[in-house]
Amino acid sequence: MSDALQHECGIALVRLLKPLEFYKEKYGTAFYGIQKMYLLMEKQHNRGQDGAGFASIKLDVDPGERYISRVRSNHAQPIQDVFAQINDRINEEMAAHPEYADDVVLQKKKIPYLGELFLGHVRYGTFGKNSIESVHPFLRQNNWMHRNLILAGNFNMTNVKELFQSLIELGQHPKEMADTVTVMEKIGHFLDDAVTDLYQECKNEGLNKREASPVIAERLDVAKILTRASKNLDGGYAMAGLLGHGDAFVFRDPAGIRPAYFYQDDEIVVVASERPVIQTVFNVPFEKIQEIEPGNALIIKKNGRISMEEILTPTVKKACSFERIYFSRGSDAEIYQERKTLGRLILPAVLNAIDQDTDNTVFSYIPNTAETSFYGLVEAAQDFLNQRKNNYILENRNSLTKESLQELLAVKIRTEKVAIKDAKLRTFITEDSSRDDLVAHVYDVTYGVIKPTDNLVIIDDSIVRGTTLKMSIIKMMDRLNPKRIVIVSSAPQIRYPDCYGIDMAKLEGLVAFKAALELLKERNLYHTVAEVYAKCKAQENFDDVEVINYVTAIYAPFTPQEVSDKIAQMLSSPEIKAEVKIIFQTVEDLHIACPKNLGDWYFTGDYPTPGGNRVVNRAFMNFYEGKDARAY
Repeated sequence: MSDALQHECGIALVRLLKPLEFYKEKYGTAFYGIQKMYLLMEKQHNRGQDGAGFASIKLDVDPGERYISRVRSNHAQPIQDVFAQINDRINEEMAAHPEYADDVVLQKKKIPYLGELFLGHVRYGTFGKNSIESVHPFLRQNNWMHRNLILAGNFNMTNVKELFQSLIELGQHPKEMADTVTVMEKIGHFLDDAVTDLYQECKNEGLNKREASPVIAERLDVAKILTRASKNLDGGYAMAGLLGHGDAFVFRDPAGIRPAYFYQDDEIVVVASERPVIQTVFNVPFEKIQEIEPGNALIIKKNGRISMEEILTPTVKKACSFERIYFSRGSDAEIYQERKTLGRLILPAVLNAIDQDTDNTVFSYIPNTAETSFYGLVEAAQDFLNQRKNNYILENRNSLTKESLQELLAVKIRTEKVAIKDAKLRTFITEDSSRDDLVAHVYDVTYGVIKPTDNLVIIDDSIVRGTTLKMSIIKMMDRLNPKRIVIVSSAPQIRYPDCYGIDMAKLEGLVAFKAALELLKERNLYHTVAEVYAKCKAQENFDDVEVINYVTAIYAPFTPQEVSDKIAQMLSSPEIKAEVKIIFQTVEDLHIACPKNLGDWYFTGDYPTPGGNRVVNRAFMNFYEGKDARAY
């Protein structure tokens, strides 16, 4: 993605099902779980580089012994910093106490972070909050072991204000109106209720407080707690939690918006946001890794019992398609093929843009996430060229000579790496006021491979704001003097804000929205803007289930091609000598390429939860009223 875009988060959970001595004997170290957590988090660093956190729980410790450890970092390389802190502490203890070296019992008793249950998280600061207090996992502490709650997740709630108010109505005084805090406190409230009820039950059975503790751990119904706590949640989420005594859960939203995969055998249970991460770290085959179903929670009891429980009734599955287009690593077997298919399916539109002239066209891509789609595009172009050769041979088989045949067969699709990322400036592209100056220097070009008679086709995985295209890429490509520059997006036009975890909160930042406004002005239809505002405003106090997305009316008068043409005009500065065309994937072909991830609300406005319609209308009202604010 050439535009700077913060997004997503990654979770990792490991539960060791055997005593630590087993891992010491089989793998040579009792720190096996910590090592695997490092790999799981490092393999998901693409999902978050603003912060990282790690928490662990020791099972069956004696009173007075520390059983929860947590470390978080918002340093420049947070994963490395987290594990450097862990390693330093472990090494200090081992150096100071040589007697720990081969004694796993002492290691567990005395060394922090060593345990049987681990939770990790990597994050981007979706709201621009990168303080250490915003880094997961969050911890809700209590002197009762069962009431300690550690929570981390990949999620965004659309109704944080309502959730916050519900906590107040429950008698709580939340310290912050943030989705992670409100969700944690809501789960914590019902966890407290459940523990209190179970204690009373044990008391009625004649058990004292100490005798009741293991009974509470055994009887605690995690699924029931989650069901009560999640009643009013509206958003996309995959959240993971640990309870102090050793229960754990990973819970996914009813539409399956955010991803979660797991693997289990007799040694381990592992959960991650991406499937190939588990494949690589544990060397297990694709088919052994399962997806946590929408609305379900994977629950791991302290005694090792594992179950999949339905918490909320699943809705129509709308898994985020951006996961397949861009966010997830392309090493997943399905995602790799899907991205190639995205490239293949867009070739007909590319051929129209270059007048079917593949001989005088150079194909390239914006490094590096669009590379797989580029392969698909080039393979499809080669198939087109081969078919053209076949037709020519059949039509001229009686007059072909050896020389002319060799000349024909020598024609190939021309590919070059034209755009080169010259500097790692993305981290600093945060403020709109400074972004333009910086993005002009993000990419450099390869000279000497383009002729003045050539079309230059560049594929990107998506186009969000268009800032980098206008300020850097198109200008740099124009220096090569092609006759035509064709920018290809393997994703459709991004028309609407996201409210489920991606940093696309403002309509006015989307280049497709800007293009539609320009078209409304040109065609004397700008009164539509005021009409849409009035309809949005009229729904301001409606319940979410009653709200309709009226922002779709902004795009309704125009075909996708008209919007694309206007975007091309807006992104092409007067000094650009080449003709500039911009092509977007169709929604229909996106669904063909990614049939299991049909979440397309940022393209179509079809939000998978009621809160999404409220958010898009609020975003439009903010735009109309000139408010520089998020809609959720």
